[in-house]
Amino acid sequence: MVFRLNRPLSLLAASVFGGCGVTSFSLLAAATEIPEPIDAFLEAHCYDCHDDSVQKGGLNLLDLGFDLSDPHVFESWVHVVDRAKAGEMPPKKKARPEKDQLASLLDTLQPQLYKTSAKQVKANGRVHSRRLTRREYEHTLHDMLGIDIPLVDLLPPDAATGIFETQAESQQLSHHLLERYLEVAEVALKEAFDRALKGDETFAKNLNGHQLGKEGWRGGNYRTLQDFADGRAISWPFRLQFYGRMAATTVPDDGWYRVTLKNVHAVNTDVIWGTLKSGACSSSAPVLYHIANIEATRKKRDLTYTAWIEGKSMLKLTPEDATTPRPDWSTKGGTVNFKGSDLIGDGTHGIALDGIHIERIYPYSDRERVSKILLGEGVDYDEVSQRSREKKKTFVNSRIRSFANRAFRRPVTSEQLAPYQKLAEQELAQRGSPRDALMSGYRAILCSPRFLTLYEPPGDLDQHALATRLSYMLWSSAPDWTLRQQADQGLLTGKGLDEAIDRLINHSRFDRFIASFSDQWLKLNEINFTTPDGRYRTFDPVVQASILEETRLYLRYLFRNDLPVSHLIQSDFAMLNERLYRFYRLDQVKDLKPNLKLGGGFQKVSLGNNPRGGLVTHASVLKVTADGSTTSPIIRGVYMNERILGRHIPPPPPGIPAVEPDIRGAVSIRDQLAKHSSSESCMGCHQKIDPAGYAFEVFDPTGLWRSRYGSSSKSAKVDPSGITPEGQPFETIAGWKAIHAKRPQVLTKTLAGHLLSYATGAEPTFSDRPHLNKIVETCSASDYGMRSILTEVIRSRPFQIK
Repeated sequence: MVFRLNRPLSLLAASVFGGCGVTSFSLLAAATEIPEPIDAFLEAHCYDCHDDSVQKGGLNLLDLGFDLSDPHVFESWVHVVDRAKAGEMPPKKKARPEKDQLASLLDTLQPQLYKTSAKQVKANGRVHSRRLTRREYEHTLHDMLGIDIPLVDLLPPDAATGIFETQAESQQLSHHLLERYLEVAEVALKEAFDRALKGDETFAKNLNGHQLGKEGWRGGNYRTLQDFADGRAISWPFRLQFYGRMAATTVPDDGWYRVTLKNVHAVNTDVIWGTLKSGACSSSAPVLYHIANIEATRKKRDLTYTAWIEGKSMLKLTPEDATTPRPDWSTKGGTVNFKGSDLIGDGTHGIALDGIHIERIYPYSDRERVSKILLGEGVDYDEVSQRSREKKKTFVNSRIRSFANRAFRRPVTSEQLAPYQKLAEQELAQRGSPRDALMSGYRAILCSPRFLTLYEPPGDLDQHALATRLSYMLWSSAPDWTLRQQADQGLLTGKGLDEAIDRLINHSRFDRFIASFSDQWLKLNEINFTTPDGRYRTFDPVVQASILEETRLYLRYLFRNDLPVSHLIQSDFAMLNERLYRFYRLDQVKDLKPNLKLGGGFQKVSLGNNPRGGLVTHASVLKVTADGSTTSPIIRGVYMNERILGRHIPPPPPGIPAVEPDIRGAVSIRDQLAKHSSSESCMGCHQKIDPAGYAFEVFDPTGLWRSRYGSSSKSAKVDPSGITPEGQPFETIAGWKAIHAKRPQVLTKTLAGHLLSYATGAEPTFSDRPHLNKIVETCSASDYGMRSILTEVIRSRPFQIK
């Protein structure tokens, strides 16, 4: 143990605070030992818990030193600053320094930390060069080549050490991964050249209700729709696997198809919900792919959807509303035989339609545009292939240059271009085919570091790097022609930058940002990881698909309309369809007037003061923070702190056992956690985790309201009360929301930090903090509008430097 001299209190006061007055500490920038005044402060308030023998929280301040160039030392002092600012260090039960004493310490430490952080950023940038995620890679190839085939699943999943998979520190670019990128580039280019040179495949099929009711190979045993003499086909709510499949809808090849259901309407009810899926619909290939939720009402109408359907797959239409009554008689032998039945007369609910039209489409680009991208406008490939070798070479080199300018997202130099042109020339010399030569050059470009990574030298981003960062943030793809032109002309500053931001937000590709950002920020990419168990009987496939769409539409509305960030916590409206409205039991709320139009799909619905309002109480958020069977205040508490409230929660100390909820509901999780969180090693974090965690215990694993942990009247009651880390008590989830909705500055800073991390590939540095504070200050003028927050993040210096 290091010997430590205990200083008299009078000497401590004199050395630190200069008697009655308060003076700031004077630190040596290059010091490796803790300066004497700070050491004295730590002696009085910190060493008892954080020396070489105790080290609570794994922090040993006694031996830490003050070499801020050491990352561990730097982060440890940042931790000290953050804990002190939050009032957590020293602990509340210990003797605490006066406010002006603590302020003097912080006023001296923070500039030193800022100076060190800023120096590091200036030398190396905020972030290491990051590569495109697989989602960005797919979008970029789609936009560059004009193709539409799915590519994401051909690449390995992107790992995320923090919240976002865009963060450079979690990314790798191994030899194996490069091979996969090469394979995907080959697939994409083959699709593009086949379409450009051979033309687009066509397919169309028009089926009536009678044809939809024919199983084909099944003879008189059916798992399909019931057809009627009046030309209708009806799908009934049977639970039989693959029931509702329609063999006549089988498509020949993989591709995008436009599917139109004709004169869809509900049978024996005002509204019934179902799903339209695709798949082989057989036990040998049981996977089904969701296309759309079907809302059938008494009014007949055509419903049209666009979907990627694998070759040899058929469509399956089935009522899947868990609240829909099932037929009284059951299926036998794994089939349905409608002979002798009168389901209409029995009052059974069903989905009826007159027929289906299926047509092969190419939603991204037609053949002419794909050809223009690869070969140039108005180029006849047959004519090019007849040219002399020298003219072919000239043509190929010209196309390689044009393609590289787009792929590298900036004008390329002749030196940068040479290797790709040489490769294409070699292929041309060997085969004589301009197509093969272009394929060779294009493939190499699509696997080069300048394409796969976002190249940004240290310092201010140039116009093309700024355009690239802006486009990948808001569109998950490379800059389009308009944005590249603005970069070429140096227009991405001031008003020109604002106009570019508005154009990208208002474009349909902004939906990519909504999907990508929310998937990572809110963990919505884990929405299908769990399936609620049978106790939660109203949760069905329609709800499963709807809760994801609800959150995405809600976020898009908030960003597009610049609504206050407090809507993340509490809102007087939601984006709901009729099925979700009933799932949330809003139809049972007495003082809430129904304002939903049947058949209207997702709509903006007024909620008044109902606690369901706000993103944090969306079923999607509540589902991804549960395991399908039980909820955990710890999981939900950590989620709310880190993703919404901006409080980092460190991992639990080694050897701390997990708390397993009682799935019987006999004992509340609060009672189980009481002993666990009262231990000294756990108390500090649980004071932040538990309040939010307990508040959200009123929602079950599917996001429905509950007052008890089980269905029995003897089950333990849910107690959502608590005290926030700042000391404000609340009794209900509404109380918790009311407290945090009144803290827009906290919500703004947290959201801005997440946006900056997502866009740049690195979490905010210490030297970014003043810029985040400025964003908060500026956005106060717009009532902390979310579009304003997004815009100010893009305008900020951290966004515009490496």
